[in-house]
Amino acid sequence: MSTQPRPRAAVVVTGTEVLTGRVADANGGWLAERLRGHGVEIGTVVVVGDRAEDLHDALAWLTPRHALVVTTGGLGPTADDLTAAVVAEHQGRPLLLDAALRERVRARVEAVAARRGWPVDTPASLAGITKQAHVPQGATVLEPVGTAPGLVVPPTRDGHAPVLVLPGPPSELRQMWPAAETSPVVAAVLAAGAGLEQRHLRLFGTPESDLAAVLRELGPALDPLELTTCIDDVGELEVVGRFAPEDAEAWQALADALAARFADTLFSPDGRSLDLLLAEALREAGATVATAESCTAGMLASRLADLPGSSDYLTGGLVVYANEVKRDQAGVPQAMLDEHGAVSAPVARALADGVRTRLGTTWGVGITGVAGPGGGTAAKPVGLVHVCLSSADVVLADELHLNGDRGRVRRRTVEAVMHRLLAQLRG
Repeated sequence: MSTQPRPRAAVVVTGTEVLTGRVADANGGWLAERLRGHGVEIGTVVVVGDRAEDLHDALAWLTPRHALVVTTGGLGPTADDLTAAVVAEHQGRPLLLDAALRERVRARVEAVAARRGWPVDTPASLAGITKQAHVPQGATVLEPVGTAPGLVVPPTRDGHAPVLVLPGPPSELRQMWPAAETSPVVAAVLAAGAGLEQRHLRLFGTPESDLAAVLRELGPALDPLELTTCIDDVGELEVVGRFAPEDAEAWQALADALAARFADTLFSPDGRSLDLLLAEALREAGATVATAESCTAGMLASRLADLPGSSDYLTGGLVVYANEVKRDQAGVPQAMLDEHGAVSAPVARALADGVRTRLGTTWGVGITGVAGPGGGTAAKPVGLVHVCLSSADVVLADELHLNGDRGRVRRRTVEAVMHRLLAQLRG
């Protein structure tokens, strides 16, 4: 196992809207992966609101314990955009107006205002421009991508980390990152990192407890690896390994052991997503798909269409929520609906056959179920979903019993159908 020490970094995500959950954090994990790519370990990702004292407390805790602290957000023109001032104070550097930067910020604000028809020469706008052009003395300015510059602020105290200050909008942060990682202070921290490999593999239908048992059996052989396991809400289990390049054999031993033990459920030994693998399998087979969806209401077709070039294999789909649409658009016989009800195996089969015939595809998919929270009965409870995949010579019918809320039942149905189609295409 590599013993080369790696620097540690922390990320502080600012914004009351993120803290309260109104906006999901899209920056902390993204930055963590970028830093890991340089061999820098992530010690902490913390979220604080738009309160100066909370950001002060976070910096006071993190800067003595890490080689680099990255903040995101709080760089705009409004009163609650406090990050630059708080970081300057924490790092012991006065905040000074950079007149040349003010003109560059003004030019960017004017460009945005011209596109949107907003006035620029208002007192509030001019004050906001001036606010964004204040820079901690001795800091490196990262040119604005939106209207706010980024900053690299060195400490004035020994044993404290520099603070990299980045904007909150994810698109701006990601465009600014190349300039950040090549700025001298940040580059010095990144250069001290020991290179790390990161590999993934994915299973579907394997309980975490079974995976844990294999990991225990392998024991010390896994010591060179930093392993993370995670199961999502649709049942896909991901194993992530990080390791020094010289420890690649340990990862391969783990991958081989899981392939041997879970041959039926290890669908992605190289970490590629289900979506990519299914698209690849459909293309290789020269196969096309059409969907007739009741309770998922087009979610499967939408998922299949997410990747560029999906017209190679996705021909189209029907949302067949009402019984008359099942009958008139997908060709489900009225007598079948009357006898078995919409949520039934015969109707799922008729939907799959009907959409395949009408759209002339290799595969048809029929989905009908009770997603809830209402509508269930003793005979057909919430979470009962009938799915069918049909081709000219193959019929794959399943009765799913899923738990969770309405959204989870629908997502798990889509995931299950995609896995069944991938398995069939792989033979």
